[in-house]
Amino acid sequence: MDRVFARFIEKFGAPIDRQEVPSSSIERYRGKLPDQLLEYWAEHGWCGYGEGIFWLVNPQEYEGVVSSWLEGTKFEELDCYHLIARGAFGDLYFWGEKTGASLKIASIVSRYITHASAIPADQMDKRLQSFLIGMDVKYNDYDELFRPARKKLGTLNSDEMYAFTPALMLGGVDTLEHLEKVKAIEHLTLLSQITELQPYSFSDI
Repeated sequence: MDRVFARFIEKFGAPIDRQEVPSSSIERYRGKLPDQLLEYWAEHGWCGYGEGIFWLVNPQEYEGVVSSWLEGTKFEELDCYHLIARGAFGDLYFWGEKTGASLKIASIVSRYITHASAIPADQMDKRLQSFLIGMDVKYNDYDELFRPARKKLGTLNSDEMYAFTPALMLGGVDTLEHLEKVKAIEHLTLLSQITELQPYSFSDI
């Protein structure tokens, strides 16, 4: 294990619900995602970290989610994006083939943060490592509800997330009593269809 991933594990804790990554998946994304990420896949698999608050995922499983969120937006023209990670409450981390870790969507409120500028190919591995080093448990915790949700609803499996029901964009309330454990892909797709994706404003942060 290299120093960067060791530091990442140190911050988040041991992995859970590991899935081995087949060589076919590694080859599918060679030249599209950083070689360093593919090496991490081969060594560590696709897993949850921080007791399931953050997940490194199989982008192929989320191709439909990516399409649902980005189709018809400016991002469709800017880059070719792959979902490489997600949070327990539906924070989505996209990797652009030209722009790296340049787009994050908070799916439960349909807001995005972006800094799309092209990155030289020889810098992609460093940017991937910077993405992991810069990640923090608190970035994926909604209003400090993760631990209470885990205690009430149980630990997430690799295909699950915590969700407010009804969804916040439909007038739902963001309290523990309104959280449920749901299938991630299906719910993320549903959220993408409720309202138009908007940038974060200073008042949101």
